[in-house]
Amino acid sequence: MGKLNPAQVKNLVESGTYEDGQGLRFVVKASGKKYWVLRYQLEGKRREMGLGAFPLVSLKEARGAAYEKRQLLTKGIDPLARRDEEALAKKRETQQKLARSVTFKTLALEYIETHRAGWKNAKHGQQWENTLITYAYPFIGDFPAEEITTEHMLQVLRPIWESKAETASRVRNRIEMVLDAAKARGLREGENPARWRGHLDKLLPPRGKVQTVVHHPALPWAQMPEFMKMLILREELSSRAIVLTILTACRTSEVLGATWAEVDLKNKVWKIPAARMKAGKEHRVPLNEVACELIRGLKQLAGSAYLFPGAKSGSHLSNTSMLMALRRMNRTDLTVHGFRSTFRDWAAESTHYPREVCEQALAHIRQDKAEAAYFRGDLFEKRRAMMDEWAQYACGTR
Repeated sequence: MGKLNPAQVKNLVESGTYEDGQGLRFVVKASGKKYWVLRYQLEGKRREMGLGAFPLVSLKEARGAAYEKRQLLTKGIDPLARRDEEALAKKRETQQKLARSVTFKTLALEYIETHRAGWKNAKHGQQWENTLITYAYPFIGDFPAEEITTEHMLQVLRPIWESKAETASRVRNRIEMVLDAAKARGLREGENPARWRGHLDKLLPPRGKVQTVVHHPALPWAQMPEFMKMLILREELSSRAIVLTILTACRTSEVLGATWAEVDLKNKVWKIPAARMKAGKEHRVPLNEVACELIRGLKQLAGSAYLFPGAKSGSHLSNTSMLMALRRMNRTDLTVHGFRSTFRDWAAESTHYPREVCEQALAHIRQDKAEAAYFRGDLFEKRRAMMDEWAQYACGTR
């Protein structure tokens, strides 16, 4: 029989610790808070375990809980350790229930939305969505992340591994990142079935051995003066954008996203910020006189920051606008990106400019990390001379 009674417990207000017997204590704090504690000793160590607050836990319930804990002690089981184990098991059960209720498709959509702001353009997010919709969701979209296996990955990848090697590689990588994020959230355990090194590389042939490199269709550099002559006659804005793309050897997205604030016509330089560059580094583009004249001839629309504004307010021309312009010229054999290859072939075959100057003009990422670490300049003046020569050649003035 305990020392305390229900009425006493209810009316105790003076702060202190009141013994009920066999290690059960009733604690009253100066703040008025009241709670139950079981004091016990195991393997020579004295410990205390909370049994709940009063009045949520009554005297009778506290004695019952204390009895259960003492029964564990007779078996050499630490009640605190058992409580921690039960809490962990309950947490795992809750996580497992959550994991089973969240599908891969839901996780992928959340991943895309979370990372969208960190991607360089909206097109990247759209590519993520399109590849997963087309190749991943039909096989694993409705599966919880924890249930996706290596066999599922092979079902996704085998049909496209040889015929669409680049796409297959991107799909694999994107699934891997989504599953890594799921593991970080406790929604799956174990190895990632989409991992390549040491896993899928043992089951699928290396991409390099099955991939047929497809180059962007490029205009032979010897034909550039004649092509440019026809292109300059076209006054549509998308054709103007193609001309600037050719004269600067820049990427499509870099030209279409160009703003008036980036261009300094007085010093004949265009500074593309790091956020818009593939390499994530600011790129200075020397503007030859033809490029400067083209930019001066563009209309600066009120409310638009872009050199090549789109039909929608606050937007630039679409990513397909220049390709459509080529089609209107009946040049379906060409792509806009291919003009970078045309420039590179001209520089290699018709000039004596060093490879480093040509590669810098294209803003290519240096593959040799050691070389990149020591190479800090951008060869701007040498590139200016080269791009002046390129403009003269492309426009047929030399």
